[in-house]
Amino acid sequence: MKDKTAVIILAAGKGTRMASDKAKVLHPIEGKEMIRFVVDEAVRVAGNNVIVVIGTQAEKVREVVSRSHPGLRFALQEDQLGTGHAVSCAVPELPGNAEHVLILCGDVPFIRSSTLKELVESHIRSENVITVLGAEVDEPYGYGRLVTDENNRIRAIVEEADATEDERKIRLINSGIYCVNRLSLKYLLDRIRPDNVQKEMYLTDIVGIAAGEGERIGMTVGTDNHEVMGINTPADLRKACAVIASNENP
Repeated sequence: MKDKTAVIILAAGKGTRMASDKAKVLHPIEGKEMIRFVVDEAVRVAGNNVIVVIGTQAEKVREVVSRSHPGLRFALQEDQLGTGHAVSCAVPELPGNAEHVLILCGDVPFIRSSTLKELVESHIRSENVITVLGAEVDEPYGYGRLVTDENNRIRAIVEEADATEDERKIRLINSGIYCVNRLSLKYLLDRIRPDNVQKEMYLTDIVGIAAGEGERIGMTVGTDNHEVMGINTPADLRKACAVIASNENP
């Protein structure tokens, strides 16, 4: 699996809600930059087949990552045009032998390699075009919602800003972590349009595009919500430090 899997880590954002001049992924959690948590787990899944998308303070992020993993690749996202655009920047760096592409977020630091391996295995076993890692949460505010059909298959992912009142009540949320068939990835990315409130290219749109074309879309639901905890604010960062300190995420 390691030889046929590549990982793209999205780490280009500034993180304006962090109220800091430091790039979001460089903020430390108990002394370790959050991007390093993600990279460490990604390498356990795909070896050096890892591409980190950098933008804000790009050279500093490159330096921090390369310090412990000098063999990784980097893709520069010069303009912040959305997550779909970020992944597009990384596609040319994908190794030729990669058949499956894991897409991770540099600000979701507690994801485990064991969970990622299960996601890839489910993706391959089910012959999906896309497999999404979801989670059931009590407070879904701020997360994209997984909209399913009558057969409990994913029909679309709707971002908070674009969700209807009914969709905001959905407790099944998108972790921002996906496994995508490499041959389908560029095709789907090329069909994303910035038709949303933020006027950005949402990576989540690939799910609706694939569903509209009748492609197989799978889902696995995580059992530990700490794994999909995103860091967007100083309060989130304090919570992450508390998780580490209390050994809730061994």
